[in-house]
Amino acid sequence: MTSSPDPMVADTTPGLVCAHHHLYSALARGMPSPPSTPTNFLSVLEQVWWRLDTALDLDMLAASAKLGALEALEAGCTAIIDHHESPNAIDGSLSVIANACAEVGVRVVTCYGVTDRHGADGARRGLEENDRFLREGGRGMVGVHAAFTCSDDTLAAAAELAVKHGVGVHIHVAEGPDDAGAVSRLAALSADDWLLVHGVHLRDDHGLRGTVVHNPRSNMNNSVGYARPTRFANPVALGTDGIGADMIAEFQLAFVAARAVDVTFSPDTAWSWLEAGWALVPEARVDRVTWSYSPMEPWHLAYTPTVRAIDVDIDGEAALRNGVATRVDALEIRAKAAEQANRLHSRL
Repeated sequence: MTSSPDPMVADTTPGLVCAHHHLYSALARGMPSPPSTPTNFLSVLEQVWWRLDTALDLDMLAASAKLGALEALEAGCTAIIDHHESPNAIDGSLSVIANACAEVGVRVVTCYGVTDRHGADGARRGLEENDRFLREGGRGMVGVHAAFTCSDDTLAAAAELAVKHGVGVHIHVAEGPDDAGAVSRLAALSADDWLLVHGVHLRDDHGLRGTVVHNPRSNMNNSVGYARPTRFANPVALGTDGIGADMIAEFQLAFVAARAVDVTFSPDTAWSWLEAGWALVPEARVDRVTWSYSPMEPWHLAYTPTVRAIDVDIDGEAALRNGVATRVDALEIRAKAAEQANRLHSRL
């Protein structure tokens, strides 16, 4: 492999990392159509995602996190950086997610996405959930939905809480034009350990500190534009924004999206974005995934469909063998997720 620091054989890699996920999105599949067809990104949020997150409860969170973790494991992704929001089920939500992922055996770094969309009390409770989870030893960050849904006071409080716990802030930045003014509000707050998710509408020289997390599939789905990540001086990592955790597929899409606008773009660069996840969750380097294809090399993988994880060892213990999870009953997880999805959809 051209740029990996890890020794590996031709069909083996370290565990992959999804640098931005919304695990609750696992229950969104098949949800009822919105009241009217969204015509821009803000209306996508209002009519799809904000309808869904207000309907979530803790039972739904457990089911969605188990399903999301299982699907990640089956795709060779052993570490998820999750960004969570459930405004009517805030208290304890991060522990529910962490426990669900631990049951499957997948590493998770989670946070609660603080926002003022539900008033000052909602923002306060979101900050308190981040604080509680981190204070009790949870592996996490401080989450913020986005600058455009937060007051300056809330942004400052989140940044202060992150410094208190020695972690970064995980925030959507300039995903759509409604958040194009994020830079001026975040410039004095951002730090190297922040995750700046999307960055589609950032200036080339935006000046924010942190890792930009590129989510090409989601950006296409929401019609917000192409982020052109190579223009940034920041490190770049890959996420899915809740559309599963198949990071080989996301790498392939990142490559072809970049190649569509620049014929000189190399698969090596897209693979370096995937490898950047190991700097964010270093423990994933010790995990081992054996794949259905050899060699696991960027120029091969960019053009090879249906590459599957066969065996996965996480922290030295078997988590997947012959494509089957070893610690949980995959059929049971999927059945319970379907039940909770039906409950969720009935509320929409």
